Amino acid sequence: MVRTSPAQPPAGVRPMRADARRNHERLLAEARLVFAAQGTAASLEDIARRANVGIGTLYRHFPNRQALLSAVFEDAVADLLTRAEAHLEAAQPCTALVAWLRDIITHAGEYRGLSQALMTVSYTATPGPEEDTSDLARCCAPIREAGEALLKRAQAAAAVRDDVSIGDLLQLTNAIALAAEETPDDPELADRLLTLTVRGLKP
Repeated sequence: MVRTSPAQPPAGVRPMRADARRNHERLLAEARLVFAAQGTAASLEDIARRANVGIGTLYRHFPNRQALLSAVFEDAVADLLTRAEAHLEAAQPCTALVAWLRDIITHAGEYRGLSQALMTVSYTATPGPEEDTSDLARCCAPIREAGEALLKRAQAAAAVRDDVSIGDLLQLTNAIALAAEETPDDPELADRLLTLTVRGLKP
């Protein structure tokens, strides 16, 4: 996966000192390795130790596990948005939507436990007073918007039922990723479940 360069801080926000930036990057690099090897429930203390910083430094950069997880997932989000844009040009809107959902399953499978964490995120387009404002929810908001565009294009082509929502579709996709994660001896499971889901989308 191509790694994105660190985003520039918002206007008015003081940029990190060089040593703080190095700590930030080391923590992210080690978190990627540890989460990939041990899952997203891995010890944060171990991540800090591997990055040669104290746990207090980790919490100054990432106040909780979800903040660290969302930072790790940002690379996948950038890739998914790029792929969604490319899929908007595809000749078959439903095929493009399904290909993008498969991309989500692939990315979710990079870190054990990520699909389960993503299932807790609200993908509602117009949330109420209990809006999910967590770091992971904010990280995933662009995914909902990109998926909405692909879904509406497929619906406009009468390839997908009008009553299908992107929120439900993303939850189903994350559930498929979780099922595949829990059944590693059946590498074809995700494709079979996605095929069944697609059949349910047809008008």
